Amino acid sequence: MKLAQVIVDVPTMQTDVPFTYSIPQSLLDRIKPGMRVIVPFGNGGRKIQGFVIGFTDHSKYRLKPISAVMDLTPVVDDELLQLSKWLAKTTFSFRISCLQTMLPSVMKAKYAKRATLLKPINDPKVKQLFDHQASLTYRPNKLTPDQQALIYQLRQRGLIKVTYLVKNQARSEMVNAFTSRLPVARIKYLLKAISTRNVGQVTLLRFLLEHPTGTYKIAEVTKYRQHLSSSVINQAAKKGWLKKLKVRKYRNPYKQPVKKNHPFKLNSDQWHAVNQIDSSIVNDQFAVYLLEGVTGSGKTEVYLQAISKALQQGKTALMLVPEISLTPQMVTWVKGRFGDLVAILHSGLSSGEKYDEWQRIQSGNAKVVVGARSAIFAPLKNLGIIIMDEEHDTSYKQEDTPRYQTRSVAKWRGKYYHCPVVLGSATPSLESRARATKHVYHLLRLPHRINHQALPTVHIVDMRKEIMKHHGINYSSALLDAIKLRLKRHEQVVLMLNRRGYSNFVMCRNCGYVPKCPNCDISLTFHWHSHSLRCHYCGHEEPIPRTCPKCGSRKIRYLGTGTEQAELELKRFIPGIKIVRMDVDTTSRKGAHARLLHEFGSGYANVLLGTQMIAKGLDFPNVTLVGVLNADTSLMLPDFRSEERTFQLLTQVSGRAGRAKKKGEVFIQTFNPDNYAIRLAQQQNYERFYLIEMTRRHALNYPPYYYSVRLTASSKNRRLAIASMASIKQYLQTRLSPQTIILGPAPSAITRIKQRYYFQMVIKYKHEPNLQETLDYILNHYQIGVRNGLFISIDPNPVNFM
Repeated sequence: MKLAQVIVDVPTMQTDVPFTYSIPQSLLDRIKPGMRVIVPFGNGGRKIQGFVIGFTDHSKYRLKPISAVMDLTPVVDDELLQLSKWLAKTTFSFRISCLQTMLPSVMKAKYAKRATLLKPINDPKVKQLFDHQASLTYRPNKLTPDQQALIYQLRQRGLIKVTYLVKNQARSEMVNAFTSRLPVARIKYLLKAISTRNVGQVTLLRFLLEHPTGTYKIAEVTKYRQHLSSSVINQAAKKGWLKKLKVRKYRNPYKQPVKKNHPFKLNSDQWHAVNQIDSSIVNDQFAVYLLEGVTGSGKTEVYLQAISKALQQGKTALMLVPEISLTPQMVTWVKGRFGDLVAILHSGLSSGEKYDEWQRIQSGNAKVVVGARSAIFAPLKNLGIIIMDEEHDTSYKQEDTPRYQTRSVAKWRGKYYHCPVVLGSATPSLESRARATKHVYHLLRLPHRINHQALPTVHIVDMRKEIMKHHGINYSSALLDAIKLRLKRHEQVVLMLNRRGYSNFVMCRNCGYVPKCPNCDISLTFHWHSHSLRCHYCGHEEPIPRTCPKCGSRKIRYLGTGTEQAELELKRFIPGIKIVRMDVDTTSRKGAHARLLHEFGSGYANVLLGTQMIAKGLDFPNVTLVGVLNADTSLMLPDFRSEERTFQLLTQVSGRAGRAKKKGEVFIQTFNPDNYAIRLAQQQNYERFYLIEMTRRHALNYPPYYYSVRLTASSKNRRLAIASMASIKQYLQTRLSPQTIILGPAPSAITRIKQRYYFQMVIKYKHEPNLQETLDYILNHYQIGVRNGLFISIDPNPVNFM
C-alpha cells in the first residue's frame, strides 16, 4: 500500500517530522515527491498545506487521506528536498520553513475559514452577522468580540460548520489572444471581395495572410498595427475568421533594451583563472575558487567566460550579487552576453515577476540566473558553476529563520552537482582567505587593473582639524575643492555616507532630552523630506516636537548627520549641482535602483550620493572622484568585525574611482586617521590588513580560529528572557566540553525592539561533538515557552553580534 509522507505547514518542533497520509485511488498516479498537497490536520481536521517528501508502504495507525493536490508537477525536486533537510539541521530551523524559503512568496499557502449555517436560524443577530447568506468567511480580526462569541455559541450547539480553506496564491497573468480559422485561399478571396473602405478588416486580413498560423496577443497586435483595434478583432471572431482564447503573459522584470556584448581578450591572470575554473566545469569536479582581484581587475569577465563554458557543456549557471543595487549593471552585462537565457531573482521584483521568472527557471527555459541571496535556491538543474560576487558581504547571511549563510548553501549545491563554486572579492572575508591559505579553497589572484590604470590616489582627511573651520558637518575644504574641480572638468563624483535620514537624533539643548522610540531602545532619526522622526527598527513615526516634552524649551537641535542632510548641505555649497541620492528611502519603490543608476550613468547628475549600497560593483567610466564623508560609522560598532568591515567598505568604494582612462582620486574623512583599517585601506594593502587582523582574532579566540553560535532569548517580559538565558547557560555548562567558551548572557546591543526584550549568549568552539544534540534539546525544551511569548533563536556562525 502506497502512503505519502508529508511535512505539514505547522512550524513547531512537535510537527517537524513527516506525517503519513493515505492516498486516494484517484490521486495514486498523480502524487510525486516535491508536490504540495492539502491535508486534514489535528482533531478538528482543519485543512493545511504540506509538502510530499517521500512514500512508505506501512503504518500502524489509522490514516487520514490527502484532500487535494495543489500542483501538476513537483515544485521542489529531489535535490532541493535533500537540501531542505540539511538546511533545517544546520540552521536549527523547521523543515517547512526551509521548503517555503525555496519558493516564491506567492506560492505560500493562504488560509481561510468558512462558517456555514446547517439550517436557517430566525435570529436577527445571526441574520445580521451572516448578511442573510448561508455562509461567511470567518475573519476574527474583522469581527467584534460579541460576534466572535456568537459564532462560538452556534458551533457549540451544532448549528454551524466551520471548514478550512487553503488558497494557492500563485497565478499566471492571462491576456486575450487569437488564432486564425481561415485557410490562406479563403483569406485571399476575402481580401478581393471586401471594400477597401473597411480599413480595419483589410488590415486584419493582411495580418492573417502574413501569419496564417500561431497564436497572437490582441494587445500586442493592435499596438503595432494601425487601423487594427480590439473591436475589429471581436467582429472577426463573430464572423468565424478568428478563434479568441486566453494565453499566459510573461511578466518581464527587465524591460530595458540590452546591447549585446562580446568576450574580451583576457590578460594572463584572467586567462589562468578562467582556465582553472573551466577545467573543473569540464571534468565535473567540485572545487571552491577564491578569486581575489583588485577593484577594476576584470573579475566580471572571468565570471562571464566561465558561464559560457558551462553553457557549452550543456549545463546551467547561477550568479549571485549581494545588493539589489548591483543587479541592474550586472544583469546588463550578463544579459548582453547570454540574452533571453538569463533570469533575474531578487526582492525588487513584484510577486508576479518573481513567480514567472521562477517558472522559466524550473521549466528549463532560463539557463543562467542572476540574483541576490535567495536566488541560491533557484530550481536550476545540472548546475555547471555557482558564482558569488563580493563574497565577503554580510548581506549573504540570512538574519531571519532559516539563518543560512549563502556561501555554505552554494558549497552544498556545488558538491551535489560536482561543479565549481567561485567566490569573488577585492577584499575577501578572513574566513575565506584563511581557507585559501590552508589550500581548502583554490586561490586565484588578479593583482592588476585590466586597463593598466593605477589604483586611485587616496587622501585621509583629519576631521578633528576640519571641524574647527566651520565648513559644515559633512564636507572638508579639500573634498569641496575636489568636487568643484570635477564639475569644471565635466567629470562625476561618488559620495558615500553610511547613514540615511537628515540627522541621527533630535536633542533639547536645555535639558538634554532625546526623543526615543516607544517600542525600541533607540533614538528616533529625523527625516527632512517628511518632517518626521522615524525608528529604523520598527517603523514608528511621529511629528517633530516644537517644544521639549520634558522641560517645555524650544531649543530643539538636530545632531549627527545623514544622507538627506549631506545632499542639502552640498546644494548650499554648490548651487545648481545635480545629485542622485541612493538610500533606503529613495530606493523603496519598484525599479528605483535601476532608474537612479541610469540617471547617474547617463550623465544627468554630477554626483551619486548614497549609503553602502553604492560602494560595490558599480562601474561608471566618468567617475574620477570618490568621497567618504565619515569613515567611522562602521568602525565604532561594538563588534569584532568592525575593522574588517571598515577596511572592506573603504577599499570597495575607493575602487569606484578612475576605472577607465581618467585618473581617480579618493578622500576619506575620519575622526580616527591613525586607525590601521583606515590607513591600510588608503594603501589598498589587503595582505597587511589580513595579517594584523588574523593576529587579533587569534588572541581573542574569534573566527576563523573558532566557530561561534549565538543564542538569543526574547520576550515582552524582561525577567522571563533573563531567567531563560540563565537556565540555558547552566545546561550548556553541564553538556559542553571545558574547552568551549560561553560568553554571557548579556543584553543585546539594542535591548528592546518592537516592545520585546533581547538577551544573548555566544558559544565559541573549535570542536564540540555534543553541540548539535545540545542545541536541538534546547529548542525542543523551550518550545513550551512560546505560549508565554518566549522565543529562543539559534544563529550558527553569526556575521554580527549586535
